[in-house]
Amino acid sequence: MIDRQTVEKIKEAANIVDVVSEFVTLKRSGANYKGLCPFHNEKTPSFYVSPARGTCHCFGCGKGGNAVSFIMEHEQMTYPEALRWLANKYHIEIHERELTNKEKEEQSQRESMFIVNEWAAKYFEDLLHNHADGVAVGMQYFRSRGFRDDIIRKFQLGFDISDRHALARVALQKGYKEEYLLKTGICYRTDRGELIDRYAGRVVFPWIGVSGKVVGFTARVLDSRTKGVNQKYVNSPDSDIFHKDHELYGIWQAKRAIAKEDRVFMVEGQADVIAMHQCGIENVVANSGTALSLHQIHTLHRFTSNITLIYDGDAAGIHAALRGTDMLLSEGMNLKVLLLPDGQDPDEFSRSHSAADFRKYIEDHSADFIQFKTDLMLRGETDPKKRADAISSIVQSVSMVPNQILRDTYIHDCSQRIGIGEATLINQMNNFIRSRKNGTPGSAVPGDSTVSAQTSGVQHAMPVTPQIQATQVESMIIQLIIKHGEHIILNNVEDDEGKLHSLTVAQYIHYSLTTDSLSFQNEVYNRILQEAAQKSAEPGFKAESYFLHHDNIAIAQLAADMTADKYHLIEKEEAPKNKEELEQRMENETDDLRNQAMHLMLDFRKDYVEAQLKQVQAEIAQSTKDIGKLKELMTRYQQLQTMRNALAKQLGSNIIL
Repeated sequence: MIDRQTVEKIKEAANIVDVVSEFVTLKRSGANYKGLCPFHNEKTPSFYVSPARGTCHCFGCGKGGNAVSFIMEHEQMTYPEALRWLANKYHIEIHERELTNKEKEEQSQRESMFIVNEWAAKYFEDLLHNHADGVAVGMQYFRSRGFRDDIIRKFQLGFDISDRHALARVALQKGYKEEYLLKTGICYRTDRGELIDRYAGRVVFPWIGVSGKVVGFTARVLDSRTKGVNQKYVNSPDSDIFHKDHELYGIWQAKRAIAKEDRVFMVEGQADVIAMHQCGIENVVANSGTALSLHQIHTLHRFTSNITLIYDGDAAGIHAALRGTDMLLSEGMNLKVLLLPDGQDPDEFSRSHSAADFRKYIEDHSADFIQFKTDLMLRGETDPKKRADAISSIVQSVSMVPNQILRDTYIHDCSQRIGIGEATLINQMNNFIRSRKNGTPGSAVPGDSTVSAQTSGVQHAMPVTPQIQATQVESMIIQLIIKHGEHIILNNVEDDEGKLHSLTVAQYIHYSLTTDSLSFQNEVYNRILQEAAQKSAEPGFKAESYFLHHDNIAIAQLAADMTADKYHLIEKEEAPKNKEELEQRMENETDDLRNQAMHLMLDFRKDYVEAQLKQVQAEIAQSTKDIGKLKELMTRYQQLQTMRNALAKQLGSNIIL
């Protein structure tokens, strides 16, 4: 763990213009710099860098942040990795927390395993390019698959000669320990005590993890030997550094393209990944025959929430396309499916099509997963029982989607496609959701609520327990806090003990919310408010600078987004001519901020009351048989209406200058 003092030293040394200039050609524009955005394709520069604030922001795609978050986004690194990158750039020695003896031992073992894997990958690659059998057999195989030399180098493909003792012999001669040859699974020991090379006589595909380290290998027998061979592919066994269901083949080569394109293509095998790269499509990974795991989905979600599954159109491909899809939906992934024609896999298809043709085919033929599953399972099906089972399966998939509005849209589309009323489908979907909440096997839907249906179809998706999401009002409140949180807007405010206080923007908003036991739905917003309210009393505290360079990267990113408009190209305000004009300008600014804060708090309360109204309205619709409860709800509904009307009246008479 990097100690806090070193982290601060790195942040102080990191010059945003210097860092961004490593990847973007910048030109001065007034007090700022601008260039073409590295995160999306554009012809007119919309990416601005502010040296004064130490931030960057794209007004086209919205991405940006401080130096650390820029490196994290551009290089697809974790927070510690980005800090180390900057430390290396500015020649800062990193001081880390002293590890325990157990931690040191575990770290040493893992590092040793990575070192052995790295050596083995280079060993296999060297054999492929320089050994007679590697060139004649291994390279010939790869070229027969249509792989170019540059692509072979890009994926560090290799070859292992048929001598099953050679690798261990060379490794031990070079000082690598037998312990780690066995722990990585590169070698295994026979009953007779021989140290045997696991991949002998095969072409080798290294697995490179997100961080760029070789975590394992897949080795394949050559085509002429596949008949009668039980193990066509041999993978590294599970170890401390390799779990096949955690890894994604090609993620290291694809991660930057995935982030830039904001989409990942998922294929089945290593050859598919390599062939698509050669075709010019780089945002592609493979799960190599394993069912998708949560770990793999979370890895992909770091880079994008959009995934397209690409498989051949035969029965095996269709089966593969259906595996793990409910898990993808439950994790909030926007899922599409593409089946290739004539039973072709992505490897075959990419070899016969240009990148432009392949991309056009993807664009024209990708189907939303629910649409795909509906067409697949109901096409030509007339048996009532099978049709009912298929519809139930489709609705179950819809129930996995965490976004309530998207679920409602899917249900509406399904109803139109299959000719069954929305109320019936919604009731079935609610059953699936309740079953998971009650502990019945199935994946949980985060932040979920069931919906009620009326046969009229007018009100087919009213939340029973509405999730009050971060509204535009909440975002405006947080933006005000980040920009002006330390600014005093009220003087001589009396507390419960009769003492007088001055309140800053942050303190006023915090006091206003806590008085009514209210809070934001977004926990990041709550943390920002809490910290701003506490620190705004400290001398010299500037909310904008504090949050732009916050240790929490999510807060720093949010602050960069919310202050971006301040360093876009604007005309410089003319300086005040005298002291009186300065004082008048400051007084006007205070009045404006006070009015804004008060108006936003009224808006927030009105939004809250309206959400409560919707909740009570939904409860009324479900309580028609309970007269006593219905009366209570109607009284509560009238009270809330009165509150809402009063707030609306206040808002109508409160004009922001």
